[in-house]
Amino acid sequence: MNILRIAAQATLISSLMWGLLAQADTTPQTTLRVGTWLPPTNPQNAEVWPTWAKWVEEATEGRVAIQLEYGLGHPKTMFNLVEDGVVDVAFTVVGYQPGRFKLPLVAELPGISDSAEATSVALWRTQQQYFSAAKEFDGLELLGLFVHGPAQIHTREPFSSLQQLKNQKIRIGGGLQMLVAERLDVSPVQAPAPKVYEMMQQGVVDGVFLPVLDQKYLRLSEVTSQITVIPRGLYASSFAIFASPDTLDSLSAADRQAILSVSGERLSALAGRAWEQADRNGYEAARNSGVEIHQLQPGDAMLTDMQQRLSDLPQQWVKDVADRDIDANAALDYLRQQARSYQQPLAQE
Repeated sequence: MNILRIAAQATLISSLMWGLLAQADTTPQTTLRVGTWLPPTNPQNAEVWPTWAKWVEEATEGRVAIQLEYGLGHPKTMFNLVEDGVVDVAFTVVGYQPGRFKLPLVAELPGISDSAEATSVALWRTQQQYFSAAKEFDGLELLGLFVHGPAQIHTREPFSSLQQLKNQKIRIGGGLQMLVAERLDVSPVQAPAPKVYEMMQQGVVDGVFLPVLDQKYLRLSEVTSQITVIPRGLYASSFAIFASPDTLDSLSAADRQAILSVSGERLSALAGRAWEQADRNGYEAARNSGVEIHQLQPGDAMLTDMQQRLSDLPQQWVKDVADRDIDANAALDYLRQQARSYQQPLAQE
């Protein structure tokens, strides 16, 4: 009888243990859908999102996972897709919403820095220090801000002066690029980046303003004969990474805080660093394909001409944000100082 009782008790304990294990294994996991409009090879999709997904999973102890959603349309729709609940998180160029987001365009001004990581961190810090009170991102939970590397001029045919570039059809994106195009007397053609290869190949445009990474990731090395490299670039497009507040509020307070703890400056630096590294890959692709890399140097007539034509853009931005009730000149000075003084952390994920 004692043996039977012991066996029954052992069976009961075993059943309880298996039940607890089964319950643990079926603990619901929340999956955040991340909308992306760029191809899988782009550094945002190949490096930034996977790394952030790892951080999120670790910070939430596996309770939150990340899933990429591709092919959701034009990048300018990303804000609406998050606000409408189609996806939970997304990123896009802030300049695709003219008038709504004016302040982050400060990071697009020429001459900020050659480092996308330094400018990205500087932009995030400036947002926290100066811009957040303007509430441009109301209705969204801002997770990060970043820029790509300095934009350069990629052309189908070589040129050596701005007079030769005059009236050429140049693809541009949003934000400050329209003003740059006007100052350089080119004919701007607006189109999303994934369309650039086809437009160059078919002669729809004569060139593009883009970072050098796209020599590889958009295969511009196949349709470009020259890259004209300007110190610190013509501009650097500013991007926002954002989430649905409703989605984050639906999580536990601990998981919401965990996600925010691996976002902000940390995520901004990650994105800037990934896009900066991708520029190096772009230069390599260009060299391997025989694309001429025309590096402008201080004192070059064309560089001096460009700098003179673009010299009014900082004060143009100050005027444009006059309705935001911030100290725009102080914010611009702060951004420049933060970008100059930024030191890349020794330990990187």
